Amino acid sequence: MHALPFLLALLSAAILAPAVLHSLQAGGHTRPNYRERPLPFPFGVLIVAAALIALIPLVLLARLAGSEVFHPELLPIALYALGVAMLGLIDDTLGEARARPLGAGGGPGGFGALGASGSPDARGELSRSTRPAPRGWRGHARATLRGELSTGTLKAAGSLGLALFAMSFEGLSKPRWLLAVGVLVLATNAFNLLDLRPGRAIKAFVLLGAGLTLGSLDARPLWSLGLFAAPALVAGLYDLRERAMLGDTGANMLGALAGLWLVLTLSGVGQLIALGLLAAITVYGELRSISGFIERAPGLRTLDSWGRPS
Repeated sequence: MHALPFLLALLSAAILAPAVLHSLQAGGHTRPNYRERPLPFPFGVLIVAAALIALIPLVLLARLAGSEVFHPELLPIALYALGVAMLGLIDDTLGEARARPLGAGGGPGGFGALGASGSPDARGELSRSTRPAPRGWRGHARATLRGELSTGTLKAAGSLGLALFAMSFEGLSKPRWLLAVGVLVLATNAFNLLDLRPGRAIKAFVLLGAGLTLGSLDARPLWSLGLFAAPALVAGLYDLRERAMLGDTGANMLGALAGLWLVLTLSGVGQLIALGLLAAITVYGELRSISGFIERAPGLRTLDSWGRPS
């Protein structure tokens, strides 16, 4: 019964995906990817829409039939996952109001954001009258000090607030609570750093989830996350095949789910190790190019390119 949210959300996403894709295209909500191909954006909204629609039969079943379809962890999971998706959507819609690439698609009111399977160095010229969008934590911090609206700063602060609040429902000791918060925030940011090529973020998510599930021999976290993880797989497939781009809406959601999976599965020591690795990825991504690192590693380069159209 606990697999039902996963299955219904997967079905919901599969049915909704073509309509969401068409709606984004018809509305001019497109952005150029790393190959300068304009794609529907941000397709991460599919994850939220599919999960919320799947809740209708699930809640009716739980309340009217008395079925236990939800794990107790769903409340903090939904709170954090939906919250960071909203922050990502804000970044997708407002993050480049100052710096929209020429010919990038979308018009007034169109969706616009950095990343989402598009390389920051392959996005076309910027209008001479605009200021380049801030990059990295240092860039967002400088923009905030200048008095500008930095959606990156908003995402970082908002994710921290959401993580603090969501993990307060888990009944953890203060050290474990702070540790879980750190894992959530850094995982969310790490998946934003990864989402610069088609399918990269969803591959990392699937590999992480498979490793955690096989390593712990415990499928409970998967079913706890299933309401959001299932539609994320559908959205990720479209992203991999270069039919759409997730945007920060989708990348944030994947990062949130990855962080939650780590917290729900690992012991305190395991979370400390995960925190260190995530911090290393964050620092490296701030100073160097993660895409460049992947390109220089033959095994990673092959895995990274697998499944993309030639």
